[in-house]
Amino acid sequence: MTKTNGARRAAICCAALVACAGIAHAQEDKPHKIFLSMSYVGNDWQAEAQNMVTAMAKAHSDEVDLQIQVAGPVAQKQIQQINAMVQAGAEAIIVYPISPTALNPAIKNACDKGVVVFAYDSSVTETCVYNVVTDQVALATQSAEWVAEQMDHKGNLIFMTGVPGTSVDTDRNTAAKAVFAKYPDIKIVAEPSGMWSQAVARKALTEVMATMSWDEIQGIWGATACVQAWSLQLEAGGKKLVPCGTEGTNGMRVMMLPKDSVEGAATPYAPLSAPGISLESHPGAGAVALKLALDVLGGKEVPKTTLMPLEAVTSKNAKLCETGSYDELAAGCNVFNPALVPSGWFANISNAATPEVGFQAALVGQPEISGQ
Repeated sequence: MTKTNGARRAAICCAALVACAGIAHAQEDKPHKIFLSMSYVGNDWQAEAQNMVTAMAKAHSDEVDLQIQVAGPVAQKQIQQINAMVQAGAEAIIVYPISPTALNPAIKNACDKGVVVFAYDSSVTETCVYNVVTDQVALATQSAEWVAEQMDHKGNLIFMTGVPGTSVDTDRNTAAKAVFAKYPDIKIVAEPSGMWSQAVARKALTEVMATMSWDEIQGIWGATACVQAWSLQLEAGGKKLVPCGTEGTNGMRVMMLPKDSVEGAATPYAPLSAPGISLESHPGAGAVALKLALDVLGGKEVPKTTLMPLEAVTSKNAKLCETGSYDELAAGCNVFNPALVPSGWFANISNAATPEVGFQAALVGQPEISGQ
């Protein structure tokens, strides 16, 4: 072989190596293809959760190519969508599962193909999944005990359930009923389903109260139960509002503030000194799941279960946010001026672990700061 030919071949090999290195570098720099799989979306909580995931993706835009799909409350459709996500090259899937077990085969298939799967708020039992959840048993137990105490452990109780089949609804209902069962003088007189929706809850409560008077009710428990129950009491001419727990809506927290403490607020979305305890699943769980998924994709060790912050708000510790700024949230405000957000908006958005997402993230899907 001549020196010329040898030099030519060496040059070709060198160019090929450089080209391959360039391709590998480009692949490394390419954002991860991540899917958000949502199930039931018929309430403000899910809208906020989606906004916060979107904001987290924007905060890490150089790392994330986010695609969102909604299956509704149909397990088979969510299974089909998850399978399609895997076929489309998903590297990670963030899922709000409609069932703790029905999606397991599809999720196991995704894991077997190297896809990182995180479930948020509502958990699944498939062991390959990372779950980012609120302690629903603690939430239900604490709020039910508070309601029972306000009732002096006796009287008639309306027990409002949520979306059936989800682990959240099952865990909450089981824990709360265990509390009320300790007090034989507390009687559950109605058990309507509010589907975690203000509109559905109002309709369900209206139907219940068609055959009863508010004077006959000593307590109310359940997600989306409080704002609508208190509003219906006011519309019926009630003066003394019934103790209620638990939801995380801004409407409930505003109504719990000392009467007339917010200028310009109009009843019922106004401070009324209403007796309540506000505890709710954190709408930022999906955003946390996305951030942790990036850690896993980057080779970091992440716990299989991550618990979200859980803060009980009563009239004793309710603190008004005037603007919703990051500094206000960091200082501990937990209820927003009603001029800023609608009543059904969820106020429990603060989380020190995710400075990327705050008020604007929950409201319109814009990050607070860059994740870099």
